[in-house]
Amino acid sequence: MLGKELLFALIGTGATCLATVLGAATVFFFRKDMSQKAQQIFLGFAAGVMMAAAVFSLLLPAMEQLESEGKNVVWPAAGGFALGALFLLLFDRILPHLHIGSETPEGVPVHWKKTTMLVFAVTLHNIPEGMAVGLAFAGAALGGSGALWPAVALAVGMGLQNFPEGAAVSLPLRSGGVGRGKAFLCGAASGVAEPVFGILAVLIAGAVSGLMPWALSFAAGAMIYVVVEELIPEAHLGEHSHIGTASVLIGFFVMMILDIAIG
Repeated sequence: MLGKELLFALIGTGATCLATVLGAATVFFFRKDMSQKAQQIFLGFAAGVMMAAAVFSLLLPAMEQLESEGKNVVWPAAGGFALGALFLLLFDRILPHLHIGSETPEGVPVHWKKTTMLVFAVTLHNIPEGMAVGLAFAGAALGGSGALWPAVALAVGMGLQNFPEGAAVSLPLRSGGVGRGKAFLCGAASGVAEPVFGILAVLIAGAVSGLMPWALSFAAGAMIYVVVEELIPEAHLGEHSHIGTASVLIGFFVMMILDIAIG
C-alpha cells in the first residue's frame, strides 16, 4: 500500500516541481531581471497561497481526521505545527543561503558561490510545499477520489506560485552574467526539494500509525514559518506596499477558492 502512496506523492510533487522548471525556462525568452514591483507581486501572492494552504489543506484536514477517529485534537495539531516551525528555523539557521535582492548570506558561513546560495534560499521555500503536496497525495491514495480533488487543488495552488519562483532564480542570474543554460538549471534545481521532501514526509508518516495528522500540522507550521520569516520581508510588506498586501490577499483568495471549488 505504501508503494501506491509514494507513487501518488511523486506524481503530485513532480507536477509542482515541473511548474518551477517551467518558470526557470523563462530565461530563454526574457533578458531582463524581475522589477521590484513584480517581485512584490509574486512574493505576496506566494505568501497568500501558502497561508491559505496551511489552514485549508493541512491544519483543517488534520483536525478533521483526529475528530473522526475520536482522538485529542489539540496536541497533534498544535504540537505538529510548533515542530514544523522549529524544523524550518533550524534549517534556516544552518543552511547557507542568499535571498533575492540581498547581498548578505545567512546560515553557516561558507565560501559558496552566490548562485548556489540563491538556489538554496528558494529551496527553503520549497521544503514545506513538497511535504504538504506529498502528504496530500498520499492521503488521496488511501482515501480515493474524495481525497484526490483537495490534493489536486493544493498542487494547483503550489504550482501557480512555483512558476514565478523559478523565474525569480533564473532571471537575476542571467542578468548578472550567468549563461542561459546554467541560469535555467539553477532555477530548475530549486524545485527538486519538493519531490525529495514530499517522499520523505510520506515515508516517515507511513512508518508510524496515526502520524499523518502530526505530519500535516508539521507541514503547516513549516509553511507559516516561511511566510513570516522569508516571503513577507522579501515582499517589503512592512513599507506600506499596497501592491504587495493586495497580492497576499489575492493569493489567499485564490487558494481558498481552489480548495472550496475543487476540494
